Amino acid sequence: MKKLLLALALVAAPSLAAPIDGAKEADASFKDFRFGTGETLPELKIHYTTLGTPHRNAAGEIDNAVMILHGTGGTGKQFFRPQFADALYGPGQPLDITRYFVILPDNIGHGDSSKPSDGLRMAFPRYDYDDMVRAQYRLVTETLGIKKLQLILGTSMGCMHAFVWGTTYQGAAARLAPFACNATAIAGRNRWWRKMSVDAIKSDPIWNGGNYTSPPVQGLRTADYLGLIAGANPVALQANFPTRDAAEKALDTAVTARSGGTDANDTIYQLESSRTYNPDPNLEKITVPVLWINSGDDFINPPELGMAEQAVKRMPKAQFILIPASAETKGHGTHTWAKFWKDDLAKLLAK
Repeated sequence: MKKLLLALALVAAPSLAAPIDGAKEADASFKDFRFGTGETLPELKIHYTTLGTPHRNAAGEIDNAVMILHGTGGTGKQFFRPQFADALYGPGQPLDITRYFVILPDNIGHGDSSKPSDGLRMAFPRYDYDDMVRAQYRLVTETLGIKKLQLILGTSMGCMHAFVWGTTYQGAAARLAPFACNATAIAGRNRWWRKMSVDAIKSDPIWNGGNYTSPPVQGLRTADYLGLIAGANPVALQANFPTRDAAEKALDTAVTARSGGTDANDTIYQLESSRTYNPDPNLEKITVPVLWINSGDDFINPPELGMAEQAVKRMPKAQFILIPASAETKGHGTHTWAKFWKDDLAKLLAK
């Protein structure tokens, strides 16, 4: 039971994690950043954390950079959590930070980067994944001076960002590791639960068109309910909470852990940023090695649709792995538990 509650809490508050020795934080600033809608922001701030040290080759170019991209509602620091960090960053591990320079950005609308709750509220530019990836690209190339990344690993929303990178900036990363997404437009059930969440917040009278003086807690609570369903492992839920009382008590615990850490307008923007995502027409442009992993218990990306199995055939160096559902997998959040895929990642990095 404690293990599952921990997993639910991780979905609830993905940004909370213990610090890692040697981690460095900084901000990149981009003046008059123009969004795909035509809107501009006088200054876009992208906060980021780095681990390890850049290494320069004989030509003076950084040749050991890796970028890891978080999911919706998360931050770069979610990758400090032990189920990820303890399995990957240590000596001899796949992302050994004595060997790699690891970049962990807070993407637009998230963490300590520019977001609606900074003051603009619903007047903040309506960013999408293309905008987020363009900011990442500028962070890597302009701020950090990196011409080529060795790896982009992305989870959930970050998984989709990896596909945007692959189809937009061909060859900018030597390898891609997209975990927990599909490479097509957000539609069907995936679009349903997102729109339900947004509608719940906007339907709360306290929301007031985004100009609330106190949080619209009822709308946020419904969005939290939907997020828990979308992220949970049904096999583990049934195994650990086989009675009504046990299930309801666990739900109360999970909602309590999840509540209070999000802003309503930020949440709306985060969910709506997926609206234009669709790398499908350009997948053939991805010619670098790709390790694409989904899990069999993922509500958000239902494996029975078979989308990934078809799409992976269109990328010449791509491999797709579906992790079978079990009481040990973590639903949609399996992407952050490195024990399920670290060996496959090591093989990708060896290519």
